[in-house]
Amino acid sequence: MSQFPHLFTPLRLGSRTLVNRIVSSGHDTVMVHEGMITERLVAYHRARARGGVGLIVVQVAGVHESARYTSHVLMATDDRCIEGYAALAGAVHAYGTTIVGQLFHPGREVMESSDGSRPVALAPSSVPNERFRVIPRALSLAQIDEIVEGYAAGAQRLVRAGLDGVEVVASHGYLPAQFLNERVNLRDDAYGGDPPRRRRFLADVLAAVRECVGDAVVGVRVSIGDHDPGGLDEAIALDAVADLVERGLVDYVSVTTGTSASLAGSDHIAPEMHFANGYTATLSRRLKERVSVPVLVAGRINQPQEAERLIRDGDADACVMTRALICDPEMPRLAASGRSEDIRACVACNQACIGHFHAGYPISCIQHPETGREMQFERLAAPARRRRVLVAGGGPAGLKAAAVAAARGHDVTLHEAGEHLGGQVLLAQQLPGREEFGGVAANLEAEARRAGVRVVTRSTVDAALVARERPDVVVVATGARPYRPSLEVLGGPEIYDAWEALRGAPTRVGHVAVVDWGGDWVGIGVARALAARGQRVTLCVTGYAAGEALQQYVRDALLVALARERVAVVPLVRPFGVDDDTVYLQHVLTEELVRVERVTATVLATGHASRTELAAQLEGRGVEVMSAGDCLAPRTVEEAVLEGLRVGAAL
Repeated sequence: MSQFPHLFTPLRLGSRTLVNRIVSSGHDTVMVHEGMITERLVAYHRARARGGVGLIVVQVAGVHESARYTSHVLMATDDRCIEGYAALAGAVHAYGTTIVGQLFHPGREVMESSDGSRPVALAPSSVPNERFRVIPRALSLAQIDEIVEGYAAGAQRLVRAGLDGVEVVASHGYLPAQFLNERVNLRDDAYGGDPPRRRRFLADVLAAVRECVGDAVVGVRVSIGDHDPGGLDEAIALDAVADLVERGLVDYVSVTTGTSASLAGSDHIAPEMHFANGYTATLSRRLKERVSVPVLVAGRINQPQEAERLIRDGDADACVMTRALICDPEMPRLAASGRSEDIRACVACNQACIGHFHAGYPISCIQHPETGREMQFERLAAPARRRRVLVAGGGPAGLKAAAVAAARGHDVTLHEAGEHLGGQVLLAQQLPGREEFGGVAANLEAEARRAGVRVVTRSTVDAALVARERPDVVVVATGARPYRPSLEVLGGPEIYDAWEALRGAPTRVGHVAVVDWGGDWVGIGVARALAARGQRVTLCVTGYAAGEALQQYVRDALLVALARERVAVVPLVRPFGVDDDTVYLQHVLTEELVRVERVTATVLATGHASRTELAAQLEGRGVEVMSAGDCLAPRTVEEAVLEGLRVGAAL
């Protein structure tokens, strides 16, 4: 009997039947060119269909020229889109996966334009957006009619292209939700003034879509709870959806939470690792108790065990597992075949998935850089000849290089100087709120061992060892060590690096200054770890704010923690000296002196220095050397794993 009997039971959505209840929801991939689907996007979704996902919901497609909320949004406003959607539908259907496309208008939630100018945003009323600082123009009745017609025409195009249906996005404070929200919809005409009239826009859209698509699937995505004082009330959202279902306008409802309109609300769009798995289940259950159609739920569901439990307990009929599928496209197939222990679990770091999207780059995954690069790395050829490969270093770069090289057929041995594999990931998982990040090391180690890599720990690679082993290739992945800037030190407080702080220093309780150069997890994490030990902490950051280098949703959670833990933050400073009880800093813009006084210890989170000794030793010794990760230049785990992949693929 299957380990997941509920998850792998078929599910009927209107006229279509899903082969299982695992869903990849609509998410922007930044794999679009001039509003059209690309081969890269087709390859991306093909990989997930091949991996066994039951339903793919294609990212939002604008239904009107005013719907261009980013410079890389798909558009469904003319027949040119049909060819790309047809190619996508064919690729996905070949594996038995159902596919629907999202229809979208952002209203006032406009992030950017194609040329950098600020476009005119349209909304029910001229109520400002807090997050993007947009003041929209109120829609005229004629514009409302145009947009409703745009939804219908877009739906017709997607179904003509061969998709199984469409999903209208009414979630996250986008245009349909703005009409529902009494704080945003201040109209007193046919589209505002009381709940039935505020529901009219979404009902008109769905009725027009239903009329155009025949028996194709029609779904709607909604947020239950915006986590924003100006957001849509849960009760209003529930009533609106129940009314739509009662009218027979939708075949399923996809439940999420949060809103794009505020920082705190938007954190729920892709909840990071401090959120509990499946934390939205109570919301989907509340809706499920009121409607007769299937209910899908999203909310940090990253393992099939979680999805099975939610479906079994009646919280939902299917589970959205988008980031889990970004991290491991094979997750459904592995779970169905009893190999759930081989699944590469998402850790909700948000770095290369939605972090890339926010930066305007195609999405990927720090653990699985093949994601988004399917056309380069999905099918790696066997090597022309089998080579003996020695990998020096068992951090992320070394593990990935070893795994890929061995999977392709090379004879690979990995040497790690320490007792455990994982490199700096083993330190990162010790940071408060970062414990789940240790899964990256476990997943990479499992990948290497499955590929047949021989692992030798407590083994430092040097020129003598290489001479004895006589490999054909040495992959140097020796990582980095903490970097200490030059400081004027006139006695006084003890000075530690971030690694020493995580290992227990300083031991005396007092006032600790943490100097944070990187604006990433390290400085904030060390500050929080010290605060948890009873230290009074001042975090001195070189950038404008703490966590500046982190993806917004991750940064927001950490800023909340710093505020609640009473960690003081001093921005825009660099260190230059320490004396008896004072850390001396320089304002990076004015160059004025800034003092942090009555300090008992200083912790430096000032980056890393590459370990280049082995590469230098091997130079000129007649052995091919390739390098990956921090030994090339100190960066993050994302670059380390990607370079490991590239090295393993190139051997």
